[in-house]
Amino acid sequence: MLRVGILQLDVQVGNRKANFSRVKEWLSRAFVPSKLPTAIILPELWDTGYALEDAQALASIEGSETAIFLGELAKAYNTWFIGGSTLAKTTKGITNRAQVINPCGELIAYYDKVHRFPLMNEDKYLAPGDRYCIFNWEGLESGCVICYDLRFCEWIRCYALRGVKALFISAEWPAPRAKHWDILLKARAIENQMYVISCNRCGYTEKDAFDGGSLVVDPWGEVLLDAGNQEGLWFVDIDMSKVDQARSKVPVFKDRVPTLYEDIVK
Repeated sequence: MLRVGILQLDVQVGNRKANFSRVKEWLSRAFVPSKLPTAIILPELWDTGYALEDAQALASIEGSETAIFLGELAKAYNTWFIGGSTLAKTTKGITNRAQVINPCGELIAYYDKVHRFPLMNEDKYLAPGDRYCIFNWEGLESGCVICYDLRFCEWIRCYALRGVKALFISAEWPAPRAKHWDILLKARAIENQMYVISCNRCGYTEKDAFDGGSLVVDPWGEVLLDAGNQEGLWFVDIDMSKVDQARSKVPVFKDRVPTLYEDIVK
């Protein structure tokens, strides 16, 4: 058994100090100690929001400012932080970067968002990622993607084919398409027979509304945790044996016919 925590936030756009303080406040208020290894997931761009016009000023080198902050909290609470993304200055430009930090406070992996969302001007301000992110979380093959990536079933299937059993998805998914978010999270869990652990932001900006709706979905498509539309920190235990059970009961991966799927890579 493992445990995941969903830290759903109303992100203050462009105000890293306020968002750092909010995370500290929620951990102080709602963190529940456990003997189970725990990972907490945060929303996409949880520390700055979509202040992309100011990305050059807000981004830190390789996302180090945010990684250091979360690293200190990871050590203090003996928890992982998986997902939650930040603006990172890299040699290829500024990226939207999800970070994986272990309980020792070490940044062990990261994921730069591959599919940039044009409706939020990501293609204008951000450089794309070019690789997947797979890491070992307490003996479990796990992976990270971000928001818009959820719409690309072939990208998520790449993770499953590489052995991922738990996928973490951080997002700032707007309220008008909340139904898509809900359906796609469940579909990705069912079709890939994996846990899908998501964290979306809630609240409002001058332009957008966000409904939260962060879910933890098991490999059968059952919702184990629904965070609703308010800020908060919630925990749920997950039984990783369900992944092997699902893949054995309904042998999707064994029954694939890749020779007929050539068009998908064009």
